[in-house]
Amino acid sequence: MLMRQILIDSGILLSYYQQQEPLHQAVVTFFDQNAAQLITSPICIAEVLWLLGNPGDPRVLSAQNHLLGAVSRGGIEAINLLPEDYARIAELNQRYADLPGDFADLTLVTLSERLDIAEILSLDSDFDVYRRFRREPFRRVPLP
Repeated sequence: MLMRQILIDSGILLSYYQQQEPLHQAVVTFFDQNAAQLITSPICIAEVLWLLGNPGDPRVLSAQNHLLGAVSRGGIEAINLLPEDYARIAELNQRYADLPGDFADLTLVTLSERLDIAEILSLDSDFDVYRRFRREPFRRVPLP
């Protein structure tokens, strides 16, 4: 039997590392209890690293390296985009121009289609609007 796969958005990862975030403890609890394979894009990883702030701050550097370590150990799998994924992202960018479509989000929509993963853990309400394969809603994974 295949392991359950869940896409994970940047906001969840950011909340994990920022204790002042309102959902920080719920996100930490999710990670502590999670048995699924967590999948994201390198774009989401880059977004979180940037949003964490200046690596000159030792706490920021520690958080950034912890995230990079989680990816290098396979705790979070960052799936690279293929050249054809960019054409799909451009279509999605046009379709969701009124949101506006966030590049990191659209990489997850594209990965969800290519890998056929419908479940996502995200704090972003845009995932209630985005549609996989032009018609299928995401299944939002609730936090504990």
